[in-house]
Amino acid sequence: MGGAVAPPMQRNMTDKSRRDFLQKSAQGMAVAATGGLIWSFLVRQEAKANPAAIRPPGALVEADFNATCIKCGQCVRACPYDTLDLATAGQDIPIGTPYFFPRDIPCYMCPDIPCKVACPTGALRADLSDIADSRMGLAVIDMENCLSWQGLRCEVCHRECPLRDKAIGIETHPRQISKHAMFVPIVHSDACTGCGICEKACPTEKAAIRVVPAELVQGKIGEHYRLGWKIDTPITQEFKPADDRPAAQDDAAPGEAPGLDYLNEGSF
Repeated sequence: MGGAVAPPMQRNMTDKSRRDFLQKSAQGMAVAATGGLIWSFLVRQEAKANPAAIRPPGALVEADFNATCIKCGQCVRACPYDTLDLATAGQDIPIGTPYFFPRDIPCYMCPDIPCKVACPTGALRADLSDIADSRMGLAVIDMENCLSWQGLRCEVCHRECPLRDKAIGIETHPRQISKHAMFVPIVHSDACTGCGICEKACPTEKAAIRVVPAELVQGKIGEHYRLGWKIDTPITQEFKPADDRPAAQDDAAPGEAPGLDYLNEGSF
């Protein structure tokens, strides 16, 4: 006698269960593969350090900042001017990290630095006590499109700079076609905070002064070059301009010329 045969309805239920199982398994594998691709993309985004991103005041160097920032958004919520934003997918900035575009909304340099206070991890340096010591970037002037450098009176960036005459100064240059002088802005890198207020205020269609990370535009002389006139030693004093030299001492012995030539002292 042959084996028992399942009723047709039971066979149909078994086939349906098998199809449902295979279909759900395929869907699960597709979801897993898609999730893996998304996660891989996010990891690549996390590892990407955008050299042109302008970070909040007190931010660590870019690689350390990306490793320390937990993307909590506390600094964004603490900013009273809505300057900061969080990077989203598709931007050339690690997702969830804070940044700002000075041309849209600059950093208005709050004295109490609320964004730094709100940061829970130290990605924004806790030891930054004076906003003037922050270095978010460096303002760079496009002389070919700057109104002042083209001979027009503007100086808006200089007037709006919160560290006027320290971060941005004005120099007078002779004008070749008339006797009137040109008043041109000059950025001093040792004082510029990179707040971007100058970029926001620039009246040209595209800002002729822009804030960029300092390392993108600043060079480095190197330790093998010595600028002797900047070193305070008895030898280098002779090479400084008269206005920069220390006042002459009047305590020389009678009949002895002050400032005896060191080469004649017999020390060699």
